[in-house]
Amino acid sequence: MTENTFNTPAPGSPGSEKPRSRNGLIYGILIAALAGTWIYMLYDKNKTNETIVQQGTQIDSISSSRDALQQEYNAANARLDDLVSQNSRMDSLVKTKDKEIADMKARISSILSNKNATQAELAEARRLIEQLKTNIAGYQETIERLEGEKLVLAGERDVARRERDSVGVISDSLSREVNLGSVLHASNIKLQPINVKKNGKEVATSKANRADMMRVTFDLDENRIAPTGDKEIFVAITAPDGTPLAVEALGSGRFSLEDGTEKLYTAKKTVAYVKGEKQTVSMDWKQNSDFKPGDYSVEIYHNGYRIGQGKVNMKKGGLF
Repeated sequence: MTENTFNTPAPGSPGSEKPRSRNGLIYGILIAALAGTWIYMLYDKNKTNETIVQQGTQIDSISSSRDALQQEYNAANARLDDLVSQNSRMDSLVKTKDKEIADMKARISSILSNKNATQAELAEARRLIEQLKTNIAGYQETIERLEGEKLVLAGERDVARRERDSVGVISDSLSREVNLGSVLHASNIKLQPINVKKNGKEVATSKANRADMMRVTFDLDENRIAPTGDKEIFVAITAPDGTPLAVEALGSGRFSLEDGTEKLYTAKKTVAYVKGEKQTVSMDWKQNSDFKPGDYSVEIYHNGYRIGQGKVNMKKGGLF
């Protein structure tokens, strides 16, 4: 039997060092690779953290910009509302540009309400807010100009009113003079007691117990101002005891004087007056009771003015 004998290198001999060296090399490579992996992971994590920090900073910056723009927009909007509320003409001015302003405000609100708005969108919002503020400044200048014009117009109006009032006073004065000038004048006034006979014949008398009626006659003098037309003439007769002869059932009544007070009249007559001509007027008063002796006075009125007066004395009746 043959024995196979293997010659194994003895420890410490040159041949035993080769496997050991090879194993060390492999371990070194593995350790280096692992260390590289750790280093890469640490580097990548640091880069990720840095990116997160940068993104957070950018988000904070955008948020701050949006908040600042929101404050500017709120202030501009409040100023616009204040101008409109203070001035009605401003309101009409703003209404002429309602569509433009509404679109501008809607776009600004849309951007500022978007939490994910970009820097470009915020820049657009800032530009629109600046344009809105410019418009508001223009409105303010317009208001100041309008207020100035209003003050000027108010001054001119006051001057015009004073001139109008002055002219009105003159006009009223002239009108009053014309009215006074158109008041007729009575002359040749007579108050005559009349006795009516059984046959109807009328005879003048001076006895109270014989008088059946009073006849007033007078002339309306010519007047170049009073226009042609009907003129209402009032006659007021006063008895000797100071009481007016006025019985409503017999046609008496009240009329207004030029000062606004009222006076009883005995009789009235509408006269068809012709401008510039003298006319004779006659009016009769017949009462149910007897006339008393004494002095009777008569007053003639036109347009509330007394235009003439007269008097007659009726004696007590008797044999002589």
